[in-house]
Amino acid sequence: MSTHLNWGLLSTARINRRLIPALRAARRAELVAVASRSEARADDYATEWAIPQAYGSYQDLLNAPNVDVIYIALPNSLHAEWTVRAIEAGKHVLCEKPLALTVAACDRIIDAADAAGVVAMEAIMVLYHPLHHQARQMIRAGAIGDVMLARGSFSFFLDRPGDVRWEPDLGGGSLWDVGSYPVSFIRWIAGEPDQVFGWQTLADSGVDKTFTGLMRYGSELLGSFDCGFQEPFRSAVEVAGTEGTLTIERPFPVDRTSRLLLRRRGEDKDRVVAVAEEDAYQCEVEALTAAVLDGEPLAVPLTSSRANVATLTALYESARRGEPQPVS
Repeated sequence: MSTHLNWGLLSTARINRRLIPALRAARRAELVAVASRSEARADDYATEWAIPQAYGSYQDLLNAPNVDVIYIALPNSLHAEWTVRAIEAGKHVLCEKPLALTVAACDRIIDAADAAGVVAMEAIMVLYHPLHHQARQMIRAGAIGDVMLARGSFSFFLDRPGDVRWEPDLGGGSLWDVGSYPVSFIRWIAGEPDQVFGWQTLADSGVDKTFTGLMRYGSELLGSFDCGFQEPFRSAVEVAGTEGTLTIERPFPVDRTSRLLLRRRGEDKDRVVAVAEEDAYQCEVEALTAAVLDGEPLAVPLTSSRANVATLTALYESARRGEPQPVS
């Protein structure tokens, strides 16, 4: 039985620079290959990052017999296609979020992974970090009483005109990108909403440059969020209950400045909750490794990623129609 996993990077995307140090710090992972659409680009990238093997096509990487796991950081519109192709090549997969742009595409990924007997996982790294696990454990233990409201924000100023996140054909838009994080956090705490309502403002390209939404849970609990590409960096979540509030400063992405704060009803200041400092990207690498080598369950299985896509697509449909939408 294998004692470690060999990883290959499918693309030379900017996000790789976050995953490469995590792979090299992980206990049972080794980065062995990278692929690009051109041999020259792959060779240059492999030299820059000291990666042993370079491939001039994505399919060549999938065919590599010594690669166990494929990391997919392509534009959103290509996630489902290349995740399925990697699975069908017998590889385990870590795919950047969102897993896909439709629920039907998520189902194809789930079916393919089941048939191939491999592990496929969405790279929602923050939900593998102790900060978010501690927050959910405290809430479930009654630290703030009955949860009434969960809200989150994530925005930054996107000033690169040619960035793929401005391109509708590539799955661009602020909700798919930064909005996915607060939506997934609200679901992490509250579960699946019954109904959503969304509003958006559009960039010249047609994608949403800002988005705000509501998520309704029965008659008692509400979720709210906002996200965007035209505001300064903002990253925060708050969960309010009948007995207090739990706040995370800078939950997306988690770093050394992130803090978990608890304020009980009647108290006049927050208390800082101690949480282990770990790299969120290494946490997701270790989680996939444990799932493959040890049979450990994933904190965010594909069914949960599917449910997040269902929520995001319902929010987009609500914004287009101007009326609430059910989530299915």
